[in-house]
Amino acid sequence: MPEHAHHDLPHHDTYEHLTSLLDASHIDYRLIDHEPEGSTEAVCALRGHPAHEAAKCIVLRVKVDRRTTRHVLAVVPGDRRVDLDAVRALFDARYVGFSDPVTAERLARAVPGTVLPFSFDPDLELVADPDVVAQPKMYFNAARLDRSLLISGADYERLAKPRIERIATPAPA
Repeated sequence: MPEHAHHDLPHHDTYEHLTSLLDASHIDYRLIDHEPEGSTEAVCALRGHPAHEAAKCIVLRVKVDRRTTRHVLAVVPGDRRVDLDAVRALFDARYVGFSDPVTAERLARAVPGTVLPFSFDPDLELVADPDVVAQPKMYFNAARLDRSLLISGADYERLAKPRIERIATPAPA
């Protein structure tokens, strides 16, 4: 396999990439098959757990200055929203917004609704809210609409090594 090959995996290999990484790391995880679904609320219902146990993963475009744009994969509990102002403050940026679907899919190597809380692209910086890694149970779509993964927040943190920052808005009352 050529040296650079792992950098241009087509996104449908992301699922295999993730499961082999988990297996190699001897991490306990469970795969859950379900109807194809990418929206957080609906998929939580299919998987049968409260939304706060889901990891919601959003690709953001962070304009640091006129010349520099960074891409951030923000991971927050499923019942919360990403606090764009908090992300902007973290990166001392001029602007933070959602990435366009094409860029998000290219960097996350997954279609919208199946983005993993892992980054397999050096240009995608991973930031997770502390409430995500604190979860004993953490569910997310496994780069597929019809399959999800359950892992502990602690194992997730150990393996994905996200930057941990408060980036979620409080749950709506």
